[in-house]
Amino acid sequence: MDTYLTQTVGSYTLSDDPRRLDLKAMHAYLRRAYWSEQIPFEVVERATRGSLCIGVYDAAGAQVGLTRLISDYATFCYVCDVYVLEEHRGRGLSKAMMAMATQHPRLQGLRRWNLVTKDAHGLYRQFGFVSPTHIDRYMERTVPDIYKL
Repeated sequence: MDTYLTQTVGSYTLSDDPRRLDLKAMHAYLRRAYWSEQIPFEVVERATRGSLCIGVYDAAGAQVGLTRLISDYATFCYVCDVYVLEEHRGRGLSKAMMAMATQHPRLQGLRRWNLVTKDAHGLYRQFGFVSPTHIDRYMERTVPDIYKL
């Protein structure tokens, strides 16, 4: 039997139990997010299956936030799809998700964590993230409008 992490922040519950995830709610947000505009439901579903996810749930059990973590659980973790619905922001939920992620037992001893953000640098700096020091080594291959095709 699997054991999942759960914690509370005010009237909210954070959990890494994949059975609690609401793929329809996740898709509704991600399809309008700047980084995944028009993402198909099937892509969200497939990405979720291959990731460790931390969901945030309100008192009624509705999913109102997410952090998706892609890792080999030995050396690397990529943090992505971090969001809290607009009406639930300002309550420390993103910070709580990042704390849970960086302290997660499955993600300890990793050599590198990586993420990309347009506007949440202050949040991630609180957890030790910095701008790349060797930008000349960093490369990427992207198709930014892949879901708009």
